[in-house]
Amino acid sequence: MTKPVVLIAEELSPATIDALGPDFEVRHTDGADRSQLLPALADVDAVLIRSATKMDPEAIAAAKSLKVIARAGVGLDNVDVDAATKAGVMVVNAPTSNITSAAELAVGLLLAAARNIAPANAALKAGAWKRSKYGGVELLEKKIGIVGFGRIGQLVAERLKGFGVEILAYDPYVSVQRAGQLGARLVTLDELLAESDFITIHLPKTPETLGLIGKEALAKVKPTVRIVNAARGGVLDEEALAEAIADGRVAGAGLDVFATEPCTDSPLFEHESVVVTPHLGASTDEAQEKAGVAVARSVRLALGGDLVPDAVNVSGGAVAEEVRPGIDLVEKLGRIFTAIAGSVPVQLDVEVRGEITAHDVSVWELSALKGLFTDVTEDPVTYVNAPLLAAERGCESRLVTDATSEEFRNVTTLHGTLADGSSVSVSGTLTGPKMVQKVIGVNGYDLEVPLSSNMAFFSYVDRPGVIGALGRLLGDADVNIAAMQVSRNDDTGSALVALTVDSPIPDEVVAAIGAEIGADTVRTVELG
Repeated sequence: MTKPVVLIAEELSPATIDALGPDFEVRHTDGADRSQLLPALADVDAVLIRSATKMDPEAIAAAKSLKVIARAGVGLDNVDVDAATKAGVMVVNAPTSNITSAAELAVGLLLAAARNIAPANAALKAGAWKRSKYGGVELLEKKIGIVGFGRIGQLVAERLKGFGVEILAYDPYVSVQRAGQLGARLVTLDELLAESDFITIHLPKTPETLGLIGKEALAKVKPTVRIVNAARGGVLDEEALAEAIADGRVAGAGLDVFATEPCTDSPLFEHESVVVTPHLGASTDEAQEKAGVAVARSVRLALGGDLVPDAVNVSGGAVAEEVRPGIDLVEKLGRIFTAIAGSVPVQLDVEVRGEITAHDVSVWELSALKGLFTDVTEDPVTYVNAPLLAAERGCESRLVTDATSEEFRNVTTLHGTLADGSSVSVSGTLTGPKMVQKVIGVNGYDLEVPLSSNMAFFSYVDRPGVIGALGRLLGDADVNIAAMQVSRNDDTGSALVALTVDSPIPDEVVAAIGAEIGADTVRTVELG
C-alpha cells in the first residue's frame, strides 16, 4: 500500500518527525528555493513549512495531490489561504504553540525597558561603568496597561501579578466579569493610555488595529510611560513613537516586531531607552517543538480523513468525542441524498434530534455538504471547499436541532428542497455499542437498513411479484443481496425497497429492474 507523502520544506524539530509516525513517506526540500520547491510539490499530500516557504497560488497549483498545508507557527503571511481554500486544501497552524514564549518575552522587554538593561550591558561591555546614568524604575504599585486581553495578554497579566502591579486591560471582546476573574480592571483605550505606567500590546494586526497606537494615542500617555510591542508590527506606529521619545513624551520602549521586517534601520535605534529584538517571540526551543508536534498531529488527522477542527479555513470548533462518530454517518447520508434526488438542493436542512444536541453538532452540517457534493464534481471535495461548492451551486444550508427524538436516541435527517419545488429526505442513526450506521427513512418511508458499500433504492406501486422479479434479475446478474427491506405507504399504495448488495449493480441491470417492476425511481449509490 502506497504511503501518503509529506514534504518537510524547512528545518523542523526531530519531535515533529516523530509525531508524524511511520505511516507516511517523508521527503525534504529547501522551501525557500522555488526551483526546488515547485517540482518537489508535484505529488505530495501534505507540506510542512515555517516562515521562509511561500505557499502562493503558483505553489498550490503545482501540488496536484495536496491536501494539507501545515505552518509550524502562528502567522500565515506566507500562505495564500484563499487559493488553498478554492483548491480544497486544508491550512493548519499552531496558534497556541508560542503563547507562553511570547508572553515571557513581553515581560522581559518590559523589565529591560524599566531598568535600562540593554544600554547598561552595552556600556559595560565597552569598558564603561555607568551606574548613575542607567538608573530605572520599579514595577511595584505601578499600573500596567495591556492592550488586547486575549490568551497572550492574559498570560502576561498572570506573570506580572507577582510584581505587585495593578493591571488595566483594554479589549472590546472581553467582558468586565472575565477581566475581573483574571485580576484586571477593564477600561477604555483612552483610560488605559492616560493611567498606565507601562503599556504592553497584544493585538493582531487587522485593518482596525493598524496604527492604533499612533500619534494621537501617544499624545494621551504619561511622559514616564514605557511601551512594549511583542505582538505584531504596525499596530504601534514606530515613527510616532520615535518622535515621542525624542520629545520626552515617552520614557522608553521595548520592541520585538516591526512594520517592515527584517528591520535593520530605524529612528528608534538611536535611543538608548529603546530595547529591541529581531522578532524572537516564538524563538524558543519549546515553542518550536510545540508548533511542529501540533501541526504534525493535524496532518495525521487530515490525511487519515478526519476533520481537523482548528484548521484555519474550516468552519467549526472543537468536536466532542460523542459527536465524532456521527461525522462519517452524516457524510454518507449526504451521498445517499444526492443519489436519490439526482440533483443538488437549493435548500438543505440538516435536522439533528435527540440527546446528542446537548453537544455542538455544527460540524455535521459541514459533513452533510461534503457528502452532498462528493459524487457531483470531479474535483476532490473536502471540509474546506464544500461550503464554497454549495455557494457556487446556489445551495443554502442550515442546521436545525431538537433535543426530542421519539423512536431513536438520536436521528439526523437531511431534508432538501430541489429547484423544481419537490423535496427529498434521508434519515439515519447510529445504533448499539458498535455504533452501527443505519438508514432509517427515505422520503417518508420508514426503514432500518445498515449502511453498506453498495446500496440501491427502488420505489414502485406495491403489488405481488415485485420482490421476486427483483431477486431474479439480481441473481441472473450474479449480484448477491446482503440485506433488503420493504416499506409501504398504505395511503398511496406505493412502496420503497432498500437493498444492500455485495457488489455494484451494473447499469443495464438497474435499468432492467426499473422496467420490470415499473419503478418510479431507481437509484444506486456506492459508498465505498
